[in-house]
Amino acid sequence: MPAKKTDDVFAINAFDPSKFSDNFRDFAEKSSVKTKEALAKVKEATEEASKTVEATLQNAQTGAVEFGLKAIEILRANTESSYAHVESLLGVKSVAELFELQTAFVRKQAEAAVAQAKSLQETSKKVAEEVSKPGKAAAEKAFAGFKLSA
Repeated sequence: MPAKKTDDVFAINAFDPSKFSDNFRDFAEKSSVKTKEALAKVKEATEEASKTVEATLQNAQTGAVEFGLKAIEILRANTESSYAHVESLLGVKSVAELFELQTAFVRKQAEAAVAQAKSLQETSKKVAEEVSKPGKAAAEKAFAGFKLSA
């Protein structure tokens, strides 16, 4: 008895090439749209990151200048104080007066050093806060985006 057509295990009677090409076209179009959306998101994220880096560098430069000016101010004050001390030592008439002037100078310099260290610390803290602002804002924005999409 001859074999029926339905008995052929390797027959591809149900395969319709037009449906396959339609499905493949739909898949390709959807992939293209999703790729374009992903690229737009990457471009936006890159632009945001670039703005963040630029703002951070600008704040760092401004902070470095501010810190440098503060250090120069401190150096100038210490130099002027030292010159004034040397001038006062030139007029010393006795060893007791020398010790008195020297003790007063050392005490004054120690107090000034504490005040200057505090001033530099405050300036450093301010600069660090300013430098970190753009990154902190970008991170908060990114986390807010994650929360919205989740």
